Amino acid sequence: MGSKSRIHPRSSFRKPSSSSNLIFSVLITCSFFILILLAFVIFSIPNSSSDVPKAHEVNSIVHRTVDDRKDGDDREDQWVEVISWEPRAVVYHNFLSQDECEHLINLAKPHMEKSTVVDNETGKSKDSRVRTSSGTFLARGFDETVRTIEKRIADFTFLPVENGEGLQVLHYEVGQLYEPHFDYFLDPFNTKNGGQRMATVLMYLTDVEEGGETVFPSAKGNVSAVPWWNDLSECGKDGLSVKPKMGDALLFWSMKPDASLDPSSLHGGCPVIKGNKWSSTKWIHVDEYKV
Repeated sequence: MGSKSRIHPRSSFRKPSSSSNLIFSVLITCSFFILILLAFVIFSIPNSSSDVPKAHEVNSIVHRTVDDRKDGDDREDQWVEVISWEPRAVVYHNFLSQDECEHLINLAKPHMEKSTVVDNETGKSKDSRVRTSSGTFLARGFDETVRTIEKRIADFTFLPVENGEGLQVLHYEVGQLYEPHFDYFLDPFNTKNGGQRMATVLMYLTDVEEGGETVFPSAKGNVSAVPWWNDLSECGKDGLSVKPKMGDALLFWSMKPDASLDPSSLHGGCPVIKGNKWSSTKWIHVDEYKV
């Protein structure tokens, strides 16, 4: 019986080609670089516990550089500090130039009168011992300089120029003050003219040697953590305070983001102890203010 030959099928396995090896190597290399990139992104994400200011912590001050100067603008470097979350308050350093401060003072000087307060029962102005300064109003758009400042305020607050009252210029001599009060209205008369006041921009037109701070006695947080704490008067240490510096602007909100009134926005002006204080106030309403 003849033997049968066995034919073994040829194996289908082939040795990898050089092109396959090249593709495999490229894939491995790309994967390696992707892993490195992901690791870099993960480690570069800010730590929320250390880099983001926490609510109520005044010592977590946010410093943001601003540069909106145009040719001929002699202001020093501008920068912004968030000093409080309750109330929401921000200081814009060197918001006004020295020339702008002096211009507002010179416009106001010939027209200064004893400051008044609003009567909550009638909505009319009345004399009061809680406010002992003198002041006057500059109509909105009074001149080119005022219009420039009002446009800058609108850019700062993201609120239209039309929603703001005219500028009020105030002068405090030694011993003069404004006791703590709210800028929002508690009567139905004033809200008819543009709605409730929602924000205030207070601009300091002069330095004050001692006293004259703007103080928020109901502010939440560690109020003694502000860098200027040791320079404050005793009145200024009764709450969160801002020391007047020529050109600086303080923005604070009288209403919360949900449009409810914010009682922590209670504020006042401490007595001037040495020197004298000039300032300018812009109140901004929810609706367009009717002039």
